[in-house]
Amino acid sequence: MTAAQYEQFSNYAVASATGILALAFVAYVAQWGFARRIAPDRALVTAGAAEGAPPSAEDTASERSDVAGGIGFSLTGLAWLVLLAGVIARGLSAQRVPWGNMYEFGCAATLMALTAYIVLVRMWAIDWVGPIITGFGTVVLGLSALVFVPPGPLVPALHSYWLVIHVLGAMISGSAFLVGAAASVLYLVKARAERTTPEEERVGFLWRIPPSAKIDQVAYRVHAFAFPIWTFAALIAGPIWAQYAWGRYWGWDPKEVWAFITWVVYAGYLHARATAGWKGKAAAIIALIGFATFVFNFVGINLFVSGMHSYAK
Repeated sequence: MTAAQYEQFSNYAVASATGILALAFVAYVAQWGFARRIAPDRALVTAGAAEGAPPSAEDTASERSDVAGGIGFSLTGLAWLVLLAGVIARGLSAQRVPWGNMYEFGCAATLMALTAYIVLVRMWAIDWVGPIITGFGTVVLGLSALVFVPPGPLVPALHSYWLVIHVLGAMISGSAFLVGAAASVLYLVKARAERTTPEEERVGFLWRIPPSAKIDQVAYRVHAFAFPIWTFAALIAGPIWAQYAWGRYWGWDPKEVWAFITWVVYAGYLHARATAGWKGKAAAIIALIGFATFVFNFVGINLFVSGMHSYAK
């Protein structure tokens, strides 16, 4: 295949992955919708029913919810596969790593986020963050299309193996930050529901996901994994690359400053949990602030602020 053919294939694949991921989001939302009548102890109630008893409306809702969730996860896996093909084809078309501008980074970062989600579903059964992950990924791919540029050569400053190390580390940590942020959002929702909802009214999908304490633990473990990678990518690999490219390790460039702000927020989050025993609402809010700074650094700084990283637009 020629470079132009690879480019065309990549464009079609990314567009297809966006549509498939949107369908996965719809399926996950349907899973939550079907579960609105399911009580958390449904299995215990139905276990004592007569073997030949007809299925109740609650049984039907549970079955439909499970089917919708399975469809959502299957579509997420399909979107991952199609997007992987699109990202690889983009790299083959450009004859370099496929994350040299905002469009490519958005596609590659979404691929990494879906990878993290699929792996963690297999490890920790966190499919309950599916609507947030697929919804966010669909938005990122859609917005990335708005800043599409044809594949081309890199600017001289990017001709370095540090492009692979620095940006790959940022994508890995960013995908974990996304999962952690999703868990933090659901923690806040679930914790409030646990405080305010009477036992007899606890029905729906919210009561089929783990208790808030378990969700909080998942968020902490994901952030604890991501933080060292972000530290290396942003505060070690980045400055080393800056020294090679621009002759200085630190220059108060807006993206450098906001990368450091992100690091400070997440460092505060982990430090507070480890030393002061912060858990729950306060920790979740700090985690969400950290993710907001990460997103702003990628979107806001690239689009609205001039600096040494402006070539990444």
